[in-house]
Amino acid sequence: MTKVKHLLMYALLATGLGSQAQEHNFSTEYVPPADPLVKVKLEQWQDLKFGLFMHWGTYSQWGVVESWSICPEDEGWTQRRGPYAASYNEYKKAYENLQKTFNPVKFNPTKWAAAAKEAGMKYVVFTTKHHDGFSMFDTKETDYKVTSPNTPFSSNPKSNITKEVFNAFRNEGFLIGAYFSKPDWNTPTYWWPYFPPKDRNVNYDPKKYPEKWNAFKKFTTNQIEELMTGYGKVDILWLDGGWVRPFSSIDTSVEWQRTIPYDQDIDMASIAAMGRKHQPGLLVVDRSVGGEFENYVTPEQTIPKKALDYPWESCITMGGSWSYVPNDRYKPARELVHMLLKIISRGGNFLLNIGPSPEGDYADSAYARLKEIGQWMKVHGDGVYNTVSYPPYEDGNFLYVQSKDKKTVYAYVLSGQQQDEVTVPASVTVPGITLTKKSRIVCLDAPKEKISSSNRDGVTTISVPKKIQENKSYKYAVCFKISL
Repeated sequence: MTKVKHLLMYALLATGLGSQAQEHNFSTEYVPPADPLVKVKLEQWQDLKFGLFMHWGTYSQWGVVESWSICPEDEGWTQRRGPYAASYNEYKKAYENLQKTFNPVKFNPTKWAAAAKEAGMKYVVFTTKHHDGFSMFDTKETDYKVTSPNTPFSSNPKSNITKEVFNAFRNEGFLIGAYFSKPDWNTPTYWWPYFPPKDRNVNYDPKKYPEKWNAFKKFTTNQIEELMTGYGKVDILWLDGGWVRPFSSIDTSVEWQRTIPYDQDIDMASIAAMGRKHQPGLLVVDRSVGGEFENYVTPEQTIPKKALDYPWESCITMGGSWSYVPNDRYKPARELVHMLLKIISRGGNFLLNIGPSPEGDYADSAYARLKEIGQWMKVHGDGVYNTVSYPPYEDGNFLYVQSKDKKTVYAYVLSGQQQDEVTVPASVTVPGITLTKKSRIVCLDAPKEKISSSNRDGVTTISVPKKIQENKSYKYAVCFKISL
């Protein structure tokens, strides 16, 4: 991910600290796709609503903020900690040597897929390569990869981690997304060893050294083509590192984009065409760049305050960090369910991130959260999947969505911010609908209870039975389904 602020720490020194995440700027100039197959896939993806994100790499062994500590910028999330911190070169060498100790022997993606499915998730996005350049797949372009003999896990039958993850989740019916970092801080055609790296950007002027930049473009295209040809059906190419972009696309109103010194055009048109040649209908997400190669936008660690009129997905961490941190604090299920409902009320998707440990498993707390969310989703999935926004979206502790065919409205009553139990009021109002004799209202949490209502001036008032009001077993949110 681009930026998340927290203290860096080594696993052997840390007790685990929370993080402070910042809102991520996202492009607002949306260009709808022209390819009919992409349109179909995009609509399919929008219906799924809830997905799993995973940031995982050698950095999990240190419990640091993914690759960012090797980025020579003076930012909170790039600060070095530990015995090598005093020297950048020593630190970077030690970081790259993490390849030699990466051995996640507990890696079992079938377990992850089952837990995600139980939680009600429908698609997955996995980090095939972060900015550090360490490939979690069997690339032929570099030896800095999980299947290299330099990596202990290479002798494991499941060493091609990306393939194993994709296969396990595909077997559970998930759409498959490949996160891929456009910048690569390990390859000499991006951070050329002749010059020291200055910041996150390429450390030479591509116009001055076009042969080197062309070599990097070929390297990038080749790696993406490997993912598009050797890993089964792939539905989403989720590209991070928005500073790798045409200079003409820089938005000078965004602070971090003003620091981009060079044109870093990698020819997204040819990459997208190649990807869709191998994977027809492939969604391409060139995040923060905008234009025809950003099929949906990706607000990071934030939820838009209102509905957006283009496809979007909020990517948010379950814990305090994108990647594994020892003793991380995981958000309670109540908070995560509320996030999901706020997102879908505005017409978006929720991509929830979990960072696997160095041993290759989730924390027990992460599994517990997935199970708790799943128990709620089993009752309320009808009011989550295949929905679109419904104004006024949110009113106090009420949230509203509607079915795609606009024949059904779902009104949610949320629990308090600090309590799991829902206190349902004596009445629930739903604006903008007129009931008919065929209309029917059901409480998904108590489907056998008879619900009465009245309608006046286009506002429906639901009279909530005492049994529902007094029931203290409802958690996170109660839903009223109004069939028009």
